[in-house]
Amino acid sequence: MLANGKHLKTIEQRLLWLSHWMIHNANHIRPKVDGIKIGGHQASSASMVSIMTALYFSALRPEDRVAVKPHASPIFHAMQYLMGNLDRPRMEAFRGLGGVQSYPSRTKDVDDVDFSTGSVGLGVAITSFASLVQDYVAAKPWGSDLPLGRMVALVGDAELDEGNIYEALQEGWKNDLRNCWWIIDYNRQSLDGIVREGLFGRVEKIFDAFGWDVVRVKYGALQRAAFEEPGGERLRDWIDHCPNAEYAALTYMGGAVWRKRLMDDLGDQGDVTALIERRSDAELAALMENLGGNCVETMAEVFASIDHDRPTCFLAYTIKGWGTPIAGHKDNHGGLMTKAQMAEWQKHMSVPEGMEWEPFAAVEDVEGLRAFLDEAPFFAKGRRRYSDDRLAAPSISIATDREISTQAAFGKILDDLAKGDSTLAERIVTTSPDVTGTTSLGPWVNRRKLFSRSEMADAFIEHRIPSTAKWEFTPEGQHIELGIAEMNLFLLLGAAGLSHSLFGKRLIPIGTVYDPFVHRGLDALNYACYQDARFMILGTPSGVTLAPEGGAHQSIGTPLTGMAQDGLASFEPAFADELAVIMEWAFDYLQRDGEGDPDERTWLRDETGGSVYLRLTTKPLEQPGKRADDAFRQGAIDGAYWLRPPGPNCEVVIAYQGAVADEAIAAAGRIGGARRDVGVLAVTSADRLNAGWTAAQRERARGNPAAVSHIERLLNPLPPHCTMVTVIDGHPATLGWLGSVAGHRTISHGVEHFGQTGTIGDLYRHFGIDENAIVASVNELTSGLRSR
Repeated sequence: MLANGKHLKTIEQRLLWLSHWMIHNANHIRPKVDGIKIGGHQASSASMVSIMTALYFSALRPEDRVAVKPHASPIFHAMQYLMGNLDRPRMEAFRGLGGVQSYPSRTKDVDDVDFSTGSVGLGVAITSFASLVQDYVAAKPWGSDLPLGRMVALVGDAELDEGNIYEALQEGWKNDLRNCWWIIDYNRQSLDGIVREGLFGRVEKIFDAFGWDVVRVKYGALQRAAFEEPGGERLRDWIDHCPNAEYAALTYMGGAVWRKRLMDDLGDQGDVTALIERRSDAELAALMENLGGNCVETMAEVFASIDHDRPTCFLAYTIKGWGTPIAGHKDNHGGLMTKAQMAEWQKHMSVPEGMEWEPFAAVEDVEGLRAFLDEAPFFAKGRRRYSDDRLAAPSISIATDREISTQAAFGKILDDLAKGDSTLAERIVTTSPDVTGTTSLGPWVNRRKLFSRSEMADAFIEHRIPSTAKWEFTPEGQHIELGIAEMNLFLLLGAAGLSHSLFGKRLIPIGTVYDPFVHRGLDALNYACYQDARFMILGTPSGVTLAPEGGAHQSIGTPLTGMAQDGLASFEPAFADELAVIMEWAFDYLQRDGEGDPDERTWLRDETGGSVYLRLTTKPLEQPGKRADDAFRQGAIDGAYWLRPPGPNCEVVIAYQGAVADEAIAAAGRIGGARRDVGVLAVTSADRLNAGWTAAQRERARGNPAAVSHIERLLNPLPPHCTMVTVIDGHPATLGWLGSVAGHRTISHGVEHFGQTGTIGDLYRHFGIDENAIVASVNELTSGLRSR
C-alpha cells in the first residue's frame, strides 16, 4: 500500500461527503425561489472522487493543467474548499448567484479552474491543443525556460460520442502530441441509459491507432487481492463477462443480492464458494464495487507508473454513484438522494449533525491530514494564474492608391509585420484549417515558416520546383497548419489565446477560415470566448460576394453571430485603411485586462479587452485615398463614421457595412442631385454600435441622462423627416435596428436566403443589394413621405 494511502482515503471520503452535501443543501435545505430542481449530479461526481483524489493529491505538479469533467464540478469545488481556497458562503450558494458554478469556469468561479468545461467534449479536446501550444512556446527562445506540464482531461465515457474528440485525436497525431493524459470515467451509464457493451474495446483501438498508450484500470486493490485467493480466477472471469446493466443493477441492490447472484452462478464450486462465504454482505459489496477507478490506491499507483511523455489514455472502470445509496441505479444521472437517504448516509459517513460543512469532520488524524495537504505539490504555488507584459503594437498602415480587397489588405499587413522585427510580430502565431493560401496567409508563412518540433524540409524547394508556397517546418516557425476541422481551429485559438494565463508567455493568435464555416466551429468559438481566450479570427471570403462559389460557400448569418457572441468584438471593414486602423487597435485590445467600467464616450467596456472577429472579402474596391483625420480613425474603431456627412436638411442616409460600399456610394451619387444633403454612413462594426447603444439606454434608465452612445451622436443631428436605407452582404437585421436609434423610417437590404452560383453583379441584383435596389428604396421611402 502507498505510504500516503491512508491520507488519500481520508481525502476521498471528505470530498465525497462535502460535494454531496453541497448538492443536497442546494436542493433540499436552501430556500427555493423558482420551485424547480437545482440539480448537481451527485452520481456523476461520486464516480470521479477516487480518480480526482489520486490525481490532485498524488500525481499532479503545479505546471500541470486539468480540464475537469463537467459533472464532477462538485468534487472540484469540494477539493478547493478542503484546501481553504473557497469559502463556505460560495459552497452554500452552489448553482446560485454568487455561488460556485454548475460546471467549472475560468471566468465565473473564484477557485483555480484551468479550463472551463460544460459543452461536452470541448474540455477534453482543448487539452491536446494546450499541449501543442506548450510545445510551441517552449521551442521559442523567449519560452525556453517554460517547465513542461501535463495537460489532463477528466472525461465522462458518454463524452466519447462527441465527434470533436476524434477530430482532435487526428490533429494530435499529425502534430506529434505529447504530455497529454485523458482519464476516462468508464462508469458505463449515460443520461438516458447504459453504455453499449464492448465500447472499451473500440476505444482502445481508436486511441492505439493515433499513437496513444492505453492503460486499462479495471480492478481495485481489494479485487486484485481476491483474485490471488483460491477461486479468484473464476470470480474475475465472472466480473469480466457480466453485462454493464446487470452489474449496475446488482450494485444498487447491495451485498445480499450480490451474494445470491454469485452463489447462483458460482456456488458449489469449492474455492470460489469459500471466497464468497468468507465475506459479510457489506464486505462482499465493497469487493464487487472496488473497480479500479473507485480505488484511490490503485489510481495513485497507476498514475505514478507513467514515466514518459507519450499521450496516455486511462480507461478507469467506475460505478456511477459509487459509495452512495443511489450507486448503480440507471436513473441516477440526474437523480438526487432523498432527505431520508441523506440522513442514513450521513450516519454511514460518521458526520455529526451540525458539522456537515466542517472540512475535517469525522477525520481522526486532523493534524496529520493538515500536514499532508500542506505538502501536496500541486497546490504548492497557490493560484496558478499567470500574466505577461503587454506588447506594443507597431504602427500599421497600407497604401490606398489602388483597388484592393480587405482580404488582400490583411495579407499585405501581415506580410509587412513579418518583414519587421517587432516583439509583437515575434509573438504572433497563425493557424488555418487547410485554407492558408486562399485566405492570404501565404506571404506570412513563407517568411515566418510553419511550426514543428523537428525540422522538415520542403521537397519542392529541394527539387527546385517552382511554387508560391514555401512549406518549411521548423521549431522557429510561427504558423500551425490544421486539417479541415473548424472545431479544431477554435480549440487551438482558445488554447493559444490562454497562453499568457496558463504558461506566463503571451501569444497573439490569428486564425483564418472561410466565413460560412465560422458556424461549423461555433460551439468551440463560444467555448473559447467563455474562457476569455484572446485571439483574432478572420472570416474570409464572406457573403454572396464570393459569387462563383455558390451558396455552400456564401455566408448569411455570420454578422449576427458577431453581434451576439459575448467576448468577441466584430468588425466588417470595407476599405484597407479601415482594416489597418482596426488591426492596430485590435492588437492592443487582445491584451487588455482592465475593469468592466464602460467608457463614457461609447459606453463600451473596452478596458476588459477580448477577442476580435474580422469579416473580410475578396472583392477589390477603389480606395478613398489617404485619410488621417481623427474622426475617421476613431469612428472606424467605434463602429461607424460619416463617409459623406449629412447636411442640415438631410433627406436620405445610406448606411452600409462591408463589401457593398461601392454600391452604396454609387447610389448616393445618383440620388444626390434630386435629394438634399444626402449622407453616407460607413459602418465598420454593427456589433460595437449596437452594444454601445443598448448600454447607454440602460445607463439612462438608471438615472444618467448624459449617457449618449456613439451611434446616437452620429444620428441625432438628422431631421425627423430623414429616411434611412441600410445595406449589407449579410442578414439585413444586422443594420435594420439603426432606424430605432432616433426613430427614422428605414428599409434594410441584405441576404436572407441561400445564394447560388453567379457573378457578383448577378447575385447583388438577385438579392437587392446593388445600387439600383438602393435607389429604388430611397425613391419609395421619400415618395411615400411626400404623399402624406
